[in-house]
Amino acid sequence: MNKFAAYQTGKAAEDQVARLYAGEGYLILARRWRGPAGELDLVVERDGEIVFVEVKAARDFARAVASLTGRQIERIYASAAHFLSFVPLGQNTPSRFDVALVDRMGRIDRVEKAIGM
Repeated sequence: MNKFAAYQTGKAAEDQVARLYAGEGYLILARRWRGPAGELDLVVERDGEIVFVEVKAARDFARAVASLTGRQIERIYASAAHFLSFVPLGQNTPSRFDVALVDRMGRIDRVEKAIGM
């Protein structure tokens, strides 16, 4: 897959996942938010809890989950910490890390609290 096609596939998966969260009453705070440590795919909030969502799109769920590396998890933590520095409660803000896997059929398998601190 060329770089443009990969970008489009990733963007389409992120759009789907954003619609899923919005449909459940989450407020979309940021999409593809970039900080010094890297990018957060999706940041949503509901009832005072901020959720950092890593979206992984692949041919199937197994490939999607296998593409999440330890290095990416470290980047997500660092980026989330930077993001939280901009909210009133900072690091004391209730938050969690979800992973949303999207297969080539467009099915979503969401794992809440998939990445623990």
